[in-house]
Amino acid sequence: MLLGFRTKLKLNNQQKTIMAQHAGYSRWVFNWGLKAWSSTYQEGFKPTANKLKKFYTNYVKPLYPWQSQLSSRVYQYAFVDLDNS
Repeated sequence: MLLGFRTKLKLNNQQKTIMAQHAGYSRWVFNWGLKAWSSTYQEGFKPTANKLKKFYTNYVKPLYPWQSQLSSRVYQYAFVDLDNS
C-alpha cells in the first residue's frame, strides 16, 4: 500500500521570490543543456549529462554572475533531470 502526504508551504514574500528564482534557474539550465545536447548530437557526438555539466561549470556559469547567488544544487539536479529525460 502506497501512502502519500500532501503539504502546503506557507511562504512569505521573500521566500516566494527565492523559490521562483530557483525554479527559473533550474528551467534556464535545463533548456541550455537541452540545446547544447541537441546541437552536439547533430554534429555526430554522443554528449552525456556529466560532460555537459563540467562544460557548463567551467565555461558558461562564470559568464552569468547572477547564478552564483543561487544554490549550486539547482543546476546539478537540472542536469540529472536532463539525463533522465
